[in-house]
Amino acid sequence: MGYPSLQACITDLEKNGRLVRITQQVDPYLEMAAIHLRVFENEGPAILFENIKGSKFPAVSNLFGTVDRSRFMFRDTLDKIKTLIDLKGDPIKALKNPFKYANVGLTALSALPMRVGKNAPINFGRTIIGALPQIVNWPMDGGPFVTMPQVYTEDIDQPGIMNANLGMYRIQLGGNDYLPNEEIGLHYQLHRGIGIHQSKANAKGQPLKVSIFVGGPPSHPVAAVMPLPEGLSEMTFAGALGNRRFRYFYDDEGFCISADADFVITGTVMPGQNKPEGPFGDHLGYYSLTHPFPLMKVSRVYHRENPVWSFTVVGRPPQEDTSFGALIHEITGSAIPKEIPGLHEVHAVDAAGVHPLLFAIGSERYTPYLKERKPQEILTLANHILGSNQLSLAKYLFITAKEDDPTLHTHDVAKFMRHVLERIDLTRDLHFHTKTTIDTLDYSGSDLNSGSKVVVAVAGDRKRELLNEAPATFSLPNIFNNHKMVIPGILAIDAPKYISEIETQKQIDILNNHLKNEDLSGIPLIILCDDAGFTAQSINNFVWVTFTRSNPSHDIYGINPFTEHKHWGCKGPLIIDARIKPHHAPPLVKDPETEKRVDKLGEKGRPLYGII
Repeated sequence: MGYPSLQACITDLEKNGRLVRITQQVDPYLEMAAIHLRVFENEGPAILFENIKGSKFPAVSNLFGTVDRSRFMFRDTLDKIKTLIDLKGDPIKALKNPFKYANVGLTALSALPMRVGKNAPINFGRTIIGALPQIVNWPMDGGPFVTMPQVYTEDIDQPGIMNANLGMYRIQLGGNDYLPNEEIGLHYQLHRGIGIHQSKANAKGQPLKVSIFVGGPPSHPVAAVMPLPEGLSEMTFAGALGNRRFRYFYDDEGFCISADADFVITGTVMPGQNKPEGPFGDHLGYYSLTHPFPLMKVSRVYHRENPVWSFTVVGRPPQEDTSFGALIHEITGSAIPKEIPGLHEVHAVDAAGVHPLLFAIGSERYTPYLKERKPQEILTLANHILGSNQLSLAKYLFITAKEDDPTLHTHDVAKFMRHVLERIDLTRDLHFHTKTTIDTLDYSGSDLNSGSKVVVAVAGDRKRELLNEAPATFSLPNIFNNHKMVIPGILAIDAPKYISEIETQKQIDILNNHLKNEDLSGIPLIILCDDAGFTAQSINNFVWVTFTRSNPSHDIYGINPFTEHKHWGCKGPLIIDARIKPHHAPPLVKDPETEKRVDKLGEKGRPLYGII
């Protein structure tokens, strides 16, 4: 089966007990997001908000809140899509087993986008930006945002849908200096498909036409976030996954319109026209702050009959986009490793905000004739990984050799970290990249988009037994307070509130002098933090605090450090300063009064009873 519309999907989910309706009026300012978060945290159903203050349009969220629900929505096509992606990476498979893959060509062919007439469902009516649900997720957000958009642009040199890009980039609908109903903001990085299209349009001094689709069959937003192989368009993928060809037409102003979407916003981005966008509560668990981003001049807002606005809430992982990521991983499988020979796995650790931290496993085969093995081939792989699309945004890359433990997997964070720490040689295995690019949303660096990276590459036999607790003789200088073991080998220490780099260096010198003669080989990693108890409470807290609040070149220290021929290392434990610094963005905090209103929805007789 394939859903012809978002409404058809909603009906199917409700029929199968996978959706809850909220009929009472809800406030788009904080309350809808708070309800979504609470339901998601409890692994609850999709949510249909029927009565939204200030808008006549209903909204749905948490469609992709669990992988199980995503599998249900795509139950008839998921296996075929996995095969299609697999064949794009290794087409020889089809020649070796033509009967097994006989239907794949038909699947791809039937998924080709289909141009339709202008009497499509989306042409039912027109509205304005201010009439759309003005959903604000977090108290400090700069205004309402579209959080589940499909942003469509075409290559000005190769126009047409087969060379177009469909991506999910956040859209600010109002607030700041935007002219109501006339202007909205686009937030994206220039290495994305839309950025390439804008660069080409800018070079010719021409406006970039942008169409923003909201809603439509659920395969469409999935396509917008898929890291697809070269030559497979998002629209073709959407058709194949949804078992329904992507239907489109061009309006009289030349904008591409998704015929099955619930809403379409069209407009243009002119060269050099920017306005402040943000703040916005983002997937690192902090606010991305206000910065100039491209300004879109709104042309029209289309909608279908009885449309439903689709949204999600972005915040500290795990969130709905975590489930999105799990679905993508299930579909793409080993697509990225196949592009890098010798790489077996790579995992952007969701609990750390995705981009800050990568785990990888590769082969180490460069010198099999030597008894003692060391990182060589995996260093080559590390450079390849950090040069690959969004993986290039990572700050920390931990890479290991598969030969050391064939059972190791990158998704078991605690086990992977133990494997690394048992084998790491801190005099050799740290490799820094300074003054480079990091994620736009990451404020731990030295400036917007600017920071550093470190590769931690380990290969060979175990070098140490990790300690479960600090030695009985362990003590700290009096400027440091509480300490807690996170997992074996990792110690979190309460440090004074961060003041400056100069003050930090003084504190590190005091700590180094105090510990330099201690035998701490069983604790190779020390985390300086604001709250050791919170950091050590869970492995998710550890990776979130450690890797979102540190910039490798500025915040990595060590006991008994040295620099030899420009290589930095240490002979004692590695220290990562993961305290909040003055230049960091504030973390996301829920609004207490809104939370009380959500509590009431979970009472007996209310719509979320038994769900939250």
